[in-house]
Amino acid sequence: MSKPPYPPTANLGLIFRQVRDAMWADMAREMALVGHELTYSQFMTIKHLAVDRTAGVTELARLAQLNPGAMTRLLDKLEARGLLQRIADPADRRALHIVLTEPGLRIWDDIRHCGQIVRDRAMLGMDENEREQLFRLLGQVLQNLTATANPTPPVSDD
Repeated sequence: MSKPPYPPTANLGLIFRQVRDAMWADMAREMALVGHELTYSQFMTIKHLAVDRTAGVTELARLAQLNPGAMTRLLDKLEARGLLQRIADPADRRALHIVLTEPGLRIWDDIRHCGQIVRDRAMLGMDENEREQLFRLLGQVLQNLTATANPTPPVSDD
């Protein structure tokens, strides 16, 4: 019987963080290979705008896991590079719609495949059943941690 790569007492949160960081670093390398120096948060912002066409700062910040101030700075950088523009909402002058420009859409065409390359690399050596099991188990962990109906496990009467 082979020894599991991590003992049952391993720090689950640390493993999740290490996987996330490794995937983000791999994404940055893949995007650099196609000629684009972008952070993962910039990638997520461009991806969301390419798919949904428009969004607000708060929505983009949530998706990129940034606070609104950090997202505003990120948008400033992308706007300075000519990749997006902010358009005033005609119905609410305080609101802005953020949209990709033509150069932003061209970058999306260049980088859209990078995520799939990284996901495939992360799951090398796993067959389809193992991949499904991984997603099922991770989904269960997420559900367990985000459940609001029963936030703590029941106490045994023993």
